[in-house]
This record gives sequence, C-alpha cells and structure tokens, in this order.
Amino acid sequence: MTTSQVLFTAFVAAVGLERLAEMVVSRRHAAWAFARGAVESGRGHFPVMVLLHTALLAGGVIEVIAADRPFLPLLGYPMVALVVLAQGLRWWCIATLGPQWNTRVIVVPGAPLVGNGPYRLLRHPNYVAVVIEGAALPLVHTAYVTAVAFTVLNLLLLWVRIRVEEGALGLSGSSS
Repeated sequence: MTTSQVLFTAFVAAVGLERLAEMVVSRRHAAWAFARGAVESGRGHFPVMVLLHTALLAGGVIEVIAADRPFLPLLGYPMVALVVLAQGLRWWCIATLGPQWNTRVIVVPGAPLVGNGPYRLLRHPNYVAVVIEGAALPLVHTAYVTAVAFTVLNLLLLWVRIRVEEGALGLSGSSS
C-alpha cells in the first residue's frame, strides 16, 4: 500500500470511529426516549441503512486499494474539508436535538419539533451532512465508483427515510 492509501484508510477508520460514537449516543437517546413513551417507526429500513453506510466505508478503501486509485491533491484536500464540515454539521444537529436525536426514527409523543440551530435553516440538515459525506469521503482518494453508488443508493434510502420520519412527526410533504 502506498502512503496515501494508508492515510486514506486511517481517515476512513476515523470516520468509522465517529460513527461508533454516534451509535453510543443513539442508544443512550433511545433509552431516554423509550422511558418517555416513545414510538419507533421505520424499523424495516434501518438495517439497510446500516449496511449501506458500512459499505461506504469499506467500499471506498477497497476501491482505492484494488483499483489503485490515485490521490489527487486538487480533489482530495477539498473533499477532506467537506467531510470535516459534514461531521461538524452532523454534531451540530446532535447537539441541537439533544436526547431527541437518534439514528433510528424514534419519536416521543408530545415532544415539540425543534426549530433552532441548523433546523431553522433546513428541514433535514443531518441528511444534508450524510449526502455531503457520502459523496466526499470516497473522493478524498478518487474512489468515484463508491461515491456514485453510495450517492444513488443513499438518495433512494433517504426518500424512504424522510417519508417515514415526517409521517412519524406528523408533517406533510418533504422538503430538504
């Protein structure tokens, strides 16, 4: 493996560790929500989401190594910046929603909709972060097949996810 491939693999591993941190927070928040009578929706698509996001991480690394994708600084460094900004947006969402944030669709009956932080600007800012990260992370090291495949599949999954989420929240329409 080249030095850039090792660094890319380490960067992807760091994103993977961040995802594990999200799962820890999500489990804590789920326990908080269920203790308050929360209801979960859309359980059927959640395993698909986990599989797709795992495939993003593994696929990028596999493509870079197997296809010997080059690191192109003019593409790679801006993509690193986008990944970091996407992580910042995601954690802003988590901080804004507090215990109402979750990786699953879990809604506490009667809990008010959050309309501050990034939610005053966008209806689904966390999904904006996911879309940016999904395209940018593989492109850090020109894994364009992974970037395109994840983006297309993720948009289909988000179409389902947003409908489930908005239904659970009692919202109509879906503008992101």
